Amino acid sequence: MSYQEPTAKERLSILQSAKSVAIVGVSSNRSRASYFVASYLKGGDYYEVYFVNPMIDTLFDQKVYKSLAELPEVPDIVDVFRKPSDTPGILDEAIAIGAKTIWLQLGVSNDEVGQRGIAAGLNVVMDRCLKIEHARFHGGLHLAGFNTGVISSRRAKK
Repeated sequence: MSYQEPTAKERLSILQSAKSVAIVGVSSNRSRASYFVASYLKGGDYYEVYFVNPMIDTLFDQKVYKSLAELPEVPDIVDVFRKPSDTPGILDEAIAIGAKTIWLQLGVSNDEVGQRGIAAGLNVVMDRCLKIEHARFHGGLHLAGFNTGVISSRRAKK
């Protein structure tokens, strides 16, 4: 089976049906994208959020797990902030624990992960930001400054 990118409707369905997200490769560095996504997801009541990074112990006063296998529940979405060469191993962990979706963040894609993930029955999303997709579908892009949601032909008042 070859990888085919999920449509917008399919991505929306993935996000709406999920109850939990594990962020693999989350960082405690405030300037990193994974920190921003973690902050966004923890700031809302969207999902139960788990953090995975063997290099840190806590984030937002919450335990950070060393691996997916250590999580107290199986996450619906495994959101990956790692380099493409690390993703096949993360896919193996996601399959082993029974996750439903592996989501590779912006700039991260791997053909092997796409093909093997689909073959294993997982939803596979690559090269997309979970936070941006969630905000786009739920009208929140303006909160991060990406889009005001206003389309107007009027000139701004000076």
